[in-house]
Amino acid sequence: MFVDEVDIHVAAGDGGSGCLSFRREKYVPRGGPDGGDGGAGGSVFLTATAHRNTLVDFRFHPEFEAKRGKHGEGSNCSGHRADDLDIDVPVGTLVFERHEDGSLTLLADLAESGQRLLVAKGGRGGLGNAHFATSTNRAPRKFQPGEEGEIRDLRLQLKLLADVGLVGFPNAGKSTLIARVSAARPKIAAYPFTTLTPHLGVVSMSDSRSFVIADVPGLIEGAHEGHGLGHRFLRHLERTKVLIHLVDVSGASGRDPVEDFETVQRELVLFDAELARKPQLVAANKLDALDEPERVSRLKARVAEAGLPFCEISGVTGVGVDRLLEAAWAAIAAAAAAAETAPADLQA
Repeated sequence: MFVDEVDIHVAAGDGGSGCLSFRREKYVPRGGPDGGDGGAGGSVFLTATAHRNTLVDFRFHPEFEAKRGKHGEGSNCSGHRADDLDIDVPVGTLVFERHEDGSLTLLADLAESGQRLLVAKGGRGGLGNAHFATSTNRAPRKFQPGEEGEIRDLRLQLKLLADVGLVGFPNAGKSTLIARVSAARPKIAAYPFTTLTPHLGVVSMSDSRSFVIADVPGLIEGAHEGHGLGHRFLRHLERTKVLIHLVDVSGASGRDPVEDFETVQRELVLFDAELARKPQLVAANKLDALDEPERVSRLKARVAEAGLPFCEISGVTGVGVDRLLEAAWAAIAAAAAAAETAPADLQA
């Protein structure tokens, strides 16, 4: 099961209380206060790890609580500090604090493996009565209780990390293509919305080159407003470097390929203008089932007007797929080079 958004509740441990104690030993009258301090409560951390790729575990286990610190003891023995609680989340997880009014505040974007975020700080341990002895009060009966640990409600949202994202209408052949070029095995069938969740695949090329490709559910008109399924997963494309827009030119869908192309382009702009500005390749797919060559020529002319690269492929037979992958690799390299030379944002 692929889950990319969950709400969780985290609670740090309370601090242990300080101890009220006096030294009691033979031949040592008035031994004085010897109450130890309480230990600190455990804090809660989120850690990004490459060993997770979904948030499904949190759906069945949404509450996390660190242990409290041990109480102080006599003979100036301090209580043990509780261990921190580390929660592993997938790389690419956005962490929001969820407020009572339903609003969200972004805390962090865990986009790199090993990143660690403190989400709930453990309470400090209280001081024992030994800390409160003075020249005028040699037998204090004062001590501190431990502080309460922080409690937070969080929302976790996952954005997949991929180099290339596949977009297009439902049943445009995205799952067939990702199954041909990688080891990913999404469900493939001749009806719309076969793909219900995103899939990742690793494309291996010559000279030890490789990149990660993501297939998301197809887009339809109005997707940016919530129509269909693709709108739920469009955010997974925001981290990609390049988009491959697959267009079905076979005629089996009964739709016009030029209208399909324009509809998807419009939905990308309406969902996120930055997403629409990513480098994009357009691939006319299902050449093996093409019945009217004029459908390809009209689409090619429209794509040329948009200034986008154009390829003709068949995900079933593999025709043109190698050329498409080489073009995608070149676009990835160009995007990476542009990112390295881009000026850094100035900090206020």
